[in-house]
Amino acid sequence: MQNTKLLLTSLTLTGLLALAGCSFPGVYKIDIQQGNVVTQDMIDQLRPGMTRRQVRFIMGNPLLTDTFHANRWDYLYSIQPGGGTRLQERISLMFDGNDQLAGLSGDFMPGVSRDQAILGEGESSVISAPQPVEQRPAPGSLLEQIQREVDQVEVVPVPVPEPLDTQPQ
Repeated sequence: MQNTKLLLTSLTLTGLLALAGCSFPGVYKIDIQQGNVVTQDMIDQLRPGMTRRQVRFIMGNPLLTDTFHANRWDYLYSIQPGGGTRLQERISLMFDGNDQLAGLSGDFMPGVSRDQAILGEGESSVISAPQPVEQRPAPGSLLEQIQREVDQVEVVPVPVPEPLDTQPQ
């Protein structure tokens, strides 16, 4: 009887310890964010000819400053929502020999920000794209059903950015 109680207790403890290491479905997993948060509004404030100090004021300190490419600042941001797929955004800012902003590359480009698009500001610089004429698929086909869904989507015009000033202010 004593051995049975000891065996039952040890098996229960072993089972609880094994379950403690498992990942139960429905258990909350935190979002993992790393790097600099960069928004379209921040990119829209950048102008060619800005000094490094002005850029740092808008964007914050760069995540990467390469010793071999001193005229390039890299801003990286990644998020992994609740153990899902990791999403990453990056932007590189290039400076000329006078420590003035010369260009940028990456996932963001100058244009109308999401906030401006929602509020309807900046519509004067928006040009609608011409609609191409396409051949219709056979009625009742899967391609026709997909085309019908695509046709019901509202078209959003692409913003045309204003030319950037080359003279520093």
